[in-house]
Amino acid sequence: MGLIEDAVSGNVRALAQLATHIENDDPLSHEAIDQIYPLTGNARTIGITGPPGVGKSSFANQLVRALRSADQTCAVIAVDPSSALSGGAMLGDRIRMLEHHSDPGVFVRSTASRGRTGGLAPSTAGLIHLFDAAGFDFVIVETVGVGQEDVDIVGYVESVVLVQAPGFGDTIQTLKAGVLEVADIFVVNKADLPGAQVTVKALRGLLSLAIGQYDRLPPVIAVSATERTGIEDVVRAVDDHRNWLRSTGVILRRRDKLAVNEITGQMRRLVDDRIERLVGQDSAQVVIEQVVSRRLSPRRAAEKLIAGSLPQA
Repeated sequence: MGLIEDAVSGNVRALAQLATHIENDDPLSHEAIDQIYPLTGNARTIGITGPPGVGKSSFANQLVRALRSADQTCAVIAVDPSSALSGGAMLGDRIRMLEHHSDPGVFVRSTASRGRTGGLAPSTAGLIHLFDAAGFDFVIVETVGVGQEDVDIVGYVESVVLVQAPGFGDTIQTLKAGVLEVADIFVVNKADLPGAQVTVKALRGLLSLAIGQYDRLPPVIAVSATERTGIEDVVRAVDDHRNWLRSTGVILRRRDKLAVNEITGQMRRLVDDRIERLVGQDSAQVVIEQVVSRRLSPRRAAEKLIAGSLPQA
């Protein structure tokens, strides 16, 4: 068997190797996605997002624990800030979710955001497909700590969990509509700390004011990852959301949006690659020099490069 077949069959080493190819966006990764894509669409996908410091990793760890207790397998994509030196993930698999390292039903992959905004990595969609095709019941994506307008996760998963914590009251009061609209479930983590119920009430009050923006009002659930309370309520909320998506047919609209999002994302990557090649070729230097000398405007230079009408050096 080859690497792709081994990865899909559940070979952990092959799965890790193929994930690296997907992160590098090399030719083998393109071949792999072509082969495995017909096998996808079965995993339940959950996005965990929220500002830095609210305990997303601790919450994700306990969510995996609860799902494993229900005999569900999980793959976790943990998006980390990029290292300024290597471009790789600053936090690795050895740090995250150490209690699951020997569990064959859990696979954790830390991946670098590589400077991308929105809390995700360029390889997020490909990794979701890989773990879906490999037969995991759940694929969980934990984003980098994001701001109020970073809502990219909604274009990659079926259910979005937005995590907040006590002490983030000012943030709640200024949450933008974009974040409110993409969250399917709100979690207030660190519920064992003072002010947790105040935060829960503030969120519920804010959501009640924005009720017209929702097909279904998201639940607000108090959770303590350290004390392992409230996690089962989140699992039930995820199940309820999935059932609602299917019973109403909203799942079809959401999957359509997921497909459009990924297609447009791939188109942008292809266009960016073409632009880099065009600007990097020797003949483009003539156009660049004309812009530097003010004999050609940047727009006309771009038109020449795209049209391929480059002057001879």
